[in-house]
Amino acid sequence: MYRLAIAAILFSSIVRAAVAYSPEELAARTVERRAVEAVIWGIPAVNYDLMLQEMLTKTKGQPNQIVYWSRPLDWHNQTLTPNPDAIYLMAFTDTKDVGPVVIEVPPAEGGSINGNIVNVWQMALEDAGPSGADHGKGGKYLVLPPGYKDKIPDGYIALQSDTFGGYALLRSNLASHSAADIAKSVEYAKRLKVYPLSKADNPPETVFTDATDVVFDSTIKYDESFFKSLDRMVQYEPWLSRDRAMIDQLRSLGIEKGKTFSPTPAVAKQLEAGVKEGMEWLAEKYESGMIPFYENSRWNFAGNPELVKSAQAGYDEPEAYPVDLRGVAYSYAFVGLKRMGTGQFYLISIKDDKGEAFDGCKTYRLTVPADVPVKQYWSLTAYDRETHALIRNMDRASRSSQIADLKKNADGAVEIFLGPKAPAGKDSNWIPTDPKRNFEVMFRLYAPTKALFDKSWVLPDLKQVR
Repeated sequence: MYRLAIAAILFSSIVRAAVAYSPEELAARTVERRAVEAVIWGIPAVNYDLMLQEMLTKTKGQPNQIVYWSRPLDWHNQTLTPNPDAIYLMAFTDTKDVGPVVIEVPPAEGGSINGNIVNVWQMALEDAGPSGADHGKGGKYLVLPPGYKDKIPDGYIALQSDTFGGYALLRSNLASHSAADIAKSVEYAKRLKVYPLSKADNPPETVFTDATDVVFDSTIKYDESFFKSLDRMVQYEPWLSRDRAMIDQLRSLGIEKGKTFSPTPAVAKQLEAGVKEGMEWLAEKYESGMIPFYENSRWNFAGNPELVKSAQAGYDEPEAYPVDLRGVAYSYAFVGLKRMGTGQFYLISIKDDKGEAFDGCKTYRLTVPADVPVKQYWSLTAYDRETHALIRNMDRASRSSQIADLKKNADGAVEIFLGPKAPAGKDSNWIPTDPKRNFEVMFRLYAPTKALFDKSWVLPDLKQVR
């Protein structure tokens, strides 16, 4: 009897523990918990949708056209970690109604394109230009809708997408930032063409919409609007087999294909709590997950090698699907590269040589050694640490080897300064920062060479100027 009594007491304790939450509390916790996971999983598609919506609502641009910036980017372009040392063009493709879409890239004669073509999950379909599938000879890239079975005409580089939407990020390279070279780069870029395959016999003229001076803000909004973007993607795009486990997860948040997303005030509050926690999780993983490129360096891989490997395999590896790493990456960047390290390579730093975060009210110096291992150019760009976009209201965001008046030391090295004011006599080598905000930096190498990868050329850490 004694043992039975003890067993009854233990069972009663377990039952009480199991019902520690009311049904209402369990439902609320489920929404918040699944909202966090939805943020991590869904951020690449939301990142894409935010850029698409900016084009649709703030410019005259439409899908299967080209929106572009007729000058090197400044702070008005609030996409994530863009390159302000090239002419940017974006072609948002949509094959749902028109079928396959052609993106025609001109030969690298009188200019060149660094291009990346992706689906709505920003998974690389192909790279374009000298470092892409056309090898600088020019090419007709054909984006195919999901399940396309028709014969592909000769002369096209076929890209099978598993989503209807997608985009091409196309950067027209600059010889320098002079007005003449900018105009030449824009003129070359306008040789790009986008049109449906069905009209290939007589292609319509490609529409170009200039977004210069538009506050094009696709920074991630960690509020209820995140889920509105995610719902748009769920409604418009097919479910991918690898992601079907998210169907019930999203249904518990009120996102279900064929139904209107209209959360109650209580659910909206839970979604807000979940998206805020998701933001904090991503921010912590961004900082703690940095992988140094050099030993004991503050320069890190901009893309986690594990993520790059999986993405280049189309996320089709049998034992890997790095959703967490992908979520972190698309919280601070956009676009996917098929051949990372061929056309471009990026290093990112969020701390100085002492391990302290970059403070916009302090001044820092980066000494770029001579003989940077690139065939094209290198650049250093500063971004807002919180938003990962160009620092607002600054008249420039970078310095690059394309800058004609960039001063060099006697040994060929270049000293770049970052801070709220230019050191005396250093204006041409200075990047302004906002004294009220922290920042981060990215070093880009276009057409990098062997000395980068064998690390015989080493980029030192930034140092605070005392």
